Order: sequence, then C-alpha cells, then structure tokens
Amino acid sequence: MSRFTPADLFELRDAVAEALAVEEPLELVGSGSKRGLGRPLQTPHLLDLSRLSGVRDYAASELVLTAGAGTTLAEIERTLAEAGQILAFEPPNWRVLLSGEGEPTIGGILGCNLSGPRRIKAGAARDHFLGFRGVSGRGELFKAGGKVVKNVTGYDLCKLMAGSYGTLAALEEVTIKVLPRPETSCTVLLCGLEPGAGVRRLSRALASPHEISGAAYLPASETAAFNSLSGMSGVVALRLEGPRPSVAFRREGLLTELGSDCESTLLDEDSSTAFWHAIRDVEPFTRLNERAVWRVSIAPSRGAELGEAIARDLHARWYLDWGGGLLWVAVSAGGDGGAAVIRAAIRGFDGRGTGHATLIRGSPGLRCAVPVFERQPPALAALTARVKDSFDPRRILNPGRMVEGG
Repeated sequence: MSRFTPADLFELRDAVAEALAVEEPLELVGSGSKRGLGRPLQTPHLLDLSRLSGVRDYAASELVLTAGAGTTLAEIERTLAEAGQILAFEPPNWRVLLSGEGEPTIGGILGCNLSGPRRIKAGAARDHFLGFRGVSGRGELFKAGGKVVKNVTGYDLCKLMAGSYGTLAALEEVTIKVLPRPETSCTVLLCGLEPGAGVRRLSRALASPHEISGAAYLPASETAAFNSLSGMSGVVALRLEGPRPSVAFRREGLLTELGSDCESTLLDEDSSTAFWHAIRDVEPFTRLNERAVWRVSIAPSRGAELGEAIARDLHARWYLDWGGGLLWVAVSAGGDGGAAVIRAAIRGFDGRGTGHATLIRGSPGLRCAVPVFERQPPALAALTARVKDSFDPRRILNPGRMVEGG
C-alpha cells in the first residue's frame, strides 16, 4: 500500500488527482484512531492527513477556531483551555474502544459527527461546524461556510460533510464554533432505581427548568466499572454546569424534585468530570474485547425497555446516555454479533422501525458480514447515491466505508 502525505491544500488536490487518474481508491486517515469504525477497507493507497495540522486562526472573543483537519483533538482542547473555552459538543475519544493507533483529529470527529453526553443541551458536532476547505473525489478544490457563527452564504455543506465518513471529500481545514467553559459542575446521583423508574427520572429531569447537561442511567451490572459508584446499583446521573450560585441552586431544586424517595449523593467537579469522560468514551466496555459494541438511537422513553429486551435475548451489557435516547450495548461477537436481534427489537416497539443501530466495534469479518449502519429506505438510498455521484463519481474516497460498493 502506497501512502500520500500532503502538507497543504494543493498537495492534497494532487494526491487525489493522481489516484483519480489511475482509478485507484484512497483510504483517508488522520491519526488512525478510528480506522476500526465503519466497514473495513482494502485500498491500494492511503491518504495520510496528519500533516494538515495546527491551529491556524483562533478568535477567542468571537468564539471561532480554524485548524487543519489533521489537528489532534488534544491540541485544540489545550488551546481552548488557555482561553477558558471548550468544544461544547464534547467529542468522544474512542481510540481505546476501537484499538486505534493515534489521537483523534478534529477532521475525523467532524467527518463522523461524533458527540458526547452534552449533545442533549449543546447539539451535535455538525451544529458547531461552521466551514471547511477540501478536495472532492473529482479532484476539485472547494470550500463552504465561513468563519463567523451566523453565516447564511450558499449551501450548508458542513451538514453534509458531518457524518459522511470521508466518502465525499478530503477535508484540509475546518472552522468550528466554541463556547466558554462552565465555571463549575457537579453530578447528582439517584441510586437504587430499576431501569423503568430510572428512565422516568431522566425524562422528568430533562423536562425541568434545571438545565441538565448530562443524563445517563447505569444498571447494576455497570456501576462496578466506576470507582465513584462503588456499592451502588441502578444509578441515574444528572450533570449541572454553570456559575457556582446557579449550580448550587439548581442542585437543591433537583434533589427536592427527584430525590425525595430514593437514595442520592453528589459527585464533586473532579469526580464529575472523570465520570462523564468515561460515559463519553464508552469506558465500561473497553475491556470487553470479546464483545461487539453497538450504539442504538431510540426514543428516550424506550431506551431502558430496549436494553432489557436485548439483554434477555443476548446476555448483553448495556447503559443509557442522552436521557435514555442513546443505548450502548455490548454483546457476544459470535454469529452476526447480535445484529438481527437488536434491529428486530427496534422494529418491534412500534412496527415502524423508528430508531437505528450502528455497529461501533466488531472484527473486520463481522463488519463485512453485517450492515454496520442501518439500511436506508429505497428513496433515501437513491438520494444518497446521487449525492455520492456528485462529489465522488469514481468512488475514489473511502469506497465502501459506509455501505458495500458505495
């Protein structure tokens, strides 16, 4: 396998043009932390984007940062920390979960549209993606968006690139919106709750005026993975962030409203930060190397019910994030890795198939054998194919990463 390592936008264009000329596809790689995500690729060339790095423009007062797509998340977070700011969508680091090689890059995070627990309040990665420069599969330079938060120029191609897994364009530079770091945070823990009761607490908390920025539920089987939850079972975790007086006031209101009939405790700022990093990075499942890991989106009111149903059929382990709307499941990697059971369970709730399951971790053989992403309805699949044809008609960029032959 030959490797292209462009150092600027024009070298990136030349690398894509060279592959296009001989019709030999490229696998796009930033650091390699997420090569195990999506369907496995076998391409004759690797397009290494790691040299397209560095923070290029940072207007802290304007809450806007521009960086090379290959810039590591760690470098961006250090830069923001010096100004008291953060990436509000709380991007996860799945390097350990996926047995990846390097640190996550901002281009990879945006390309996969990955967001952490704060998504329920701050929105997804795509909602913070303001602009980019890149090269399409046609070998053409193009850019979209801008370097201001309120930008209405042209088509919103950032939304299209977010979640495209590098199948439409190779990003060279990205611009993102950032936000001030909360002054303080704490986490309220409500303990001893069965899954159904736990989900009802999550729903009540998110419907309250207390501005919850993290809402998770851990059944008894998963609390042992957290030192801060030692001896607890059936835990609802609710994060509060903001000015100290506000956090203290909302914390007391939350405890009065939700904690009167169950045991409750608090995590201080440091313990709270460590806890939500673990939830974000799927740490409860990182040591379960023999298991496939699925990420399931469903209506929050159905999360616990689905988790219990899958656990009964597959002896699975599970927990909830996003107020019950995000179900993490670890199952035996044998056979189809639980694909048929999980997807049938989703469809079985209302017969309409609302919700979807994505295989996040699995062997290359498993990721070839079963659809990693949900199959699209025919009309949507046809639209997706037309978009792909517009940007990459020769299937040069990450062919087959999302769907076979796509």
